[in-house]
Amino acid sequence: KPLGLSPEGLEFKRGHLYDINPVGTGSMVLATTIGMLSYLGLFGELSANLSHFVSLIVCFIAVPLIAWLTKGKYYLARQSPELIPLIEEAKQLASALPAKNQAEPQVLCGVCENSFELADMSYCSVYAQPICSLCCSLDVRCLDSCKPHARLSRQLANFLRRFMTGKSVGIINSRLGRFLGLLLITNIINAALLALVYKQMMPNTVSEQMVLQQSLWTLFFIFLIVTGVISWLFLLAHESRVVAQMESNRQTRKLMREIEAHEKTDKELQRAKEHAEKANDAKSRYLSGISHELRTPLQSILGYAQLLAERPDNNEHQTRGLNIIHRSGQHLADLIEGLLDISKIEAGRLELYRNRIALPQLLDELANMFSMQASQKGIHFHYHLRGRLPKTVMADEKRLRQILINLLSNAVKYTQSGQVEFEVNYRSQIAEFIIRDTGSGIDGANLARIFDPFERVRNVHTPNVQGTGLGLTIVKLLTEIMGGELLVTSTLGVGSCFTVNLMLPWVDNEATDSSSKAKVIGYEGFQRTICLVDDDPVLRGFLSDLLIPLGFTTLEAFDAESCLGLLEQSRPDLFILDISMPGMTGLELAAVLRQRGVKAPILMLSANAQLPDEAAREKAAYDDYLVKPITNSALLEKLADYLQIKWIVQGTQVDALKQLALPERISAEPLKAASRFEIPDHPLVRELQAYAEMGYRKGVVEALGKVEEANIISAECYQYLNGLIQQFQFEQLAVSLEPTPYDPV
Repeated sequence: KPLGLSPEGLEFKRGHLYDINPVGTGSMVLATTIGMLSYLGLFGELSANLSHFVSLIVCFIAVPLIAWLTKGKYYLARQSPELIPLIEEAKQLASALPAKNQAEPQVLCGVCENSFELADMSYCSVYAQPICSLCCSLDVRCLDSCKPHARLSRQLANFLRRFMTGKSVGIINSRLGRFLGLLLITNIINAALLALVYKQMMPNTVSEQMVLQQSLWTLFFIFLIVTGVISWLFLLAHESRVVAQMESNRQTRKLMREIEAHEKTDKELQRAKEHAEKANDAKSRYLSGISHELRTPLQSILGYAQLLAERPDNNEHQTRGLNIIHRSGQHLADLIEGLLDISKIEAGRLELYRNRIALPQLLDELANMFSMQASQKGIHFHYHLRGRLPKTVMADEKRLRQILINLLSNAVKYTQSGQVEFEVNYRSQIAEFIIRDTGSGIDGANLARIFDPFERVRNVHTPNVQGTGLGLTIVKLLTEIMGGELLVTSTLGVGSCFTVNLMLPWVDNEATDSSSKAKVIGYEGFQRTICLVDDDPVLRGFLSDLLIPLGFTTLEAFDAESCLGLLEQSRPDLFILDISMPGMTGLELAAVLRQRGVKAPILMLSANAQLPDEAAREKAAYDDYLVKPITNSALLEKLADYLQIKWIVQGTQVDALKQLALPERISAEPLKAASRFEIPDHPLVRELQAYAEMGYRKGVVEALGKVEEANIISAECYQYLNGLIQQFQFEQLAVSLEPTPYDPV
């Protein structure tokens, strides 16, 4: 170091050093070799006695000499400049501390996550982060990739190239060459040790010297064989370790590239998901906008169709035409609801309402509608009614209509020739709707796919029909929500048959039919004033034409400012507001009216079908939210509720808005046939009885199967109960399942 032949500091980090430094290693080998030769007497008796001094002198001379010859380039294999920013950061953090707490800057090891001083740290190119000396020595998976030129094999190859050709160096660097080199070095050491033994045991007689020489030579050749086997095994083990480590590194690199590719793919998928969500939001906004624009004119179409149909001077032809207009408008309104159901399905929620339905009238309307479509297509449409239908049933009319329209529409669309049959059976408050067609049919492999969203089965037999692929999905979902069952059978090239079973309890009240058809001509009490606020003059005109003949006074306003101006002249008894208006919206207008002390009911009549949630409705200033298009009778019912009035109908005076009581459950005496069987009081039997009382056919079938598997009832009793299920006799089934009383006699 004083001569400047080595670096100023001491470096002991393995990752910064050559495997072999000729200065230290070369001087050690040279001093040891000359010292042993001197000890053996090769240089005379004096050198043999002073062999240890000879080794020390050779070492002191060889160290600076080799360092000068190699120019000191084998002391350091590399540096770690990547640590400089980390060191500067550590120094800044240390300088911020008080002087008494300042210490040597430390760097965190990326492997063991411990902090060490700079002298103990290196930068690992494999981990791409700082690493301590201990972790660098223990972790050998990198095969010293940070210093490939400092490896022992590379150093020996570079040294041999100074004296030999590249081909000769390649032969020496082969497996056989490395084996011979290792064997040579090992046996040179063995020979030196045996020579020392011979020197120490030198006999006095020649015969004893010959015996000792022969013994040592024998021992040398034994060592030669043993060291040869050990050297070969060592070489193979080393190569195996290196190959295994290289393969592990290669697989690790492949895995890292795969992880990077997956991360890139994940980012692309995330971007695609964001684009899809934006497109989905745009689609939902578009559907909402289309729905909003269609609902407003539909309100006028349906409303005027009802008003004109109630005129007494209409002839049969005009009445039939107005009914067709009304049914077509109602069908268009249902189609709009179907578009909005796409968003509801995506949100995972559908709402059901319970109201009275004139079932025969509804089925006749559907039959007339699709018979016209079928005749225009050149196919036959047959409507079969098996047995009698109740005049009124309880169900969600919109959803029931939607189920039947989707099934009938598909049957007509996918039938190119032949016929479509619409069969209706009603028994024990269970309605069975069967739609058969002679269309292209569906094969068994695709039969389960037709109920998946946006799935449309296409083949050479299927006609190219436009659609969203959501019709059957909505049908299945609505049927299950309404507690029904949807069955389908189909044969490719022959046709399909869809069967819907629904619980439709009938309403046994004669006043229902008469009151629903009664024409409202006025109301009892003093004259009421209603303020109509809407930017559409057609809708304001329709509402005025509907309300004025009934005795109301209507005030029309096209925006919020004109409505507030009307308040200076009159005090309306009720407000009907549109939400979307130029300037102030209907919701803002309702809030202003409440702030001015207006106590009159406020009804929002909007084309926006997205009903506000309960929390928003509680905070809102309006009293009710109505969605366009709303029927005239439904609107009059709302007016009667909020104005507390009674309608005067044609010919008599009735309360049209009074809710009729639901029919009581039909009582039945236990069947005599059922008394033969013993019905135990078992949870599965109670479950079967509950499903029977609900009229849930699918649940009844599954529960009876569980009862049979549990062997609770006899085989004869099972046959009897199964017969009741097949005949839809759920009332009798529920009564038959009453547990048999215990008779001690």
